[in-house]
Amino acid sequence: MTPELTERLTEAGLDPRAVQDLVERALAEDGEVDVTSEPIFGPQETARGEFTARQDGVVAGLPVAAAVCQALGLRPVPHVEDGRRVVAGQVLMTVSGPTRAVLRAERVALNLLTHLSGVATETRRWVDAVAGTGAKIRDTRKTLPGLRALQKYAVRCGGGVNHRMGLHDAALIKDNHIAAAGSVTKAFQAVRAVYPSLHVQVECDTLAQVAEALEAGATSILLDNMDVERLREAVRLAAGRAELEASGGLTLDRARDVAVTGVDYLAVGALTHSARSFDIGLDFS
Repeated sequence: MTPELTERLTEAGLDPRAVQDLVERALAEDGEVDVTSEPIFGPQETARGEFTARQDGVVAGLPVAAAVCQALGLRPVPHVEDGRRVVAGQVLMTVSGPTRAVLRAERVALNLLTHLSGVATETRRWVDAVAGTGAKIRDTRKTLPGLRALQKYAVRCGGGVNHRMGLHDAALIKDNHIAAAGSVTKAFQAVRAVYPSLHVQVECDTLAQVAEALEAGATSILLDNMDVERLREAVRLAAGRAELEASGGLTLDRARDVAVTGVDYLAVGALTHSARSFDIGLDFS
């Protein structure tokens, strides 16, 4: 990986070593020999390919796709930056080098690039849907194992914001915690006693729980599966004392209705667990 690419990944908030490890494991899945390309092309034959968008949307993952190409000795040249809107027919990146290597890189690079661009594009749809309301679109931990950092990066490329990265950097007291602890207050106080400065969010299923969480001192509350009327009431109860996040059962067509209730965030697991692949092709030029 070149110093320039290492710097690009670092600036994007990604760990270059983790990306390199992912790339190596992804390439290894294809085995050591390409029994299709090697009989057709000699080791000295070269090619130039263009990664081209086949639909409109938001691109994400070009530095990761570039890492795939560089791992095989290719020269990738990006033509746009991650997070930019692109249109069908737009060339996103070119790659040149041995034909065998270009063909070996093709599917691995596209798998990562189309998935991450799909996440970014889906995120942008939600962000556009709530534009002007003051609410932000936030992701969840419903990510593919091993791809969390990349998927959350793609959410940022689409204009969304990240929730906690894991179980270590913020506390989320959920229904099972509350049930086992005996109450919202007991669960909240237990976490606060051990981690007095940590960000703690409390999941509430009812307005009574919202009131209890506020009384306990919670400054971040997740409103789970509440309809618009109850969301408005929760906003009234909080009166600015806590950040409020709507979660559960959200759909794009009602995103704005939820946002205008006054909540601060909409938590959308579908950004990462259900985003459709963005159509990108690699064509020889």
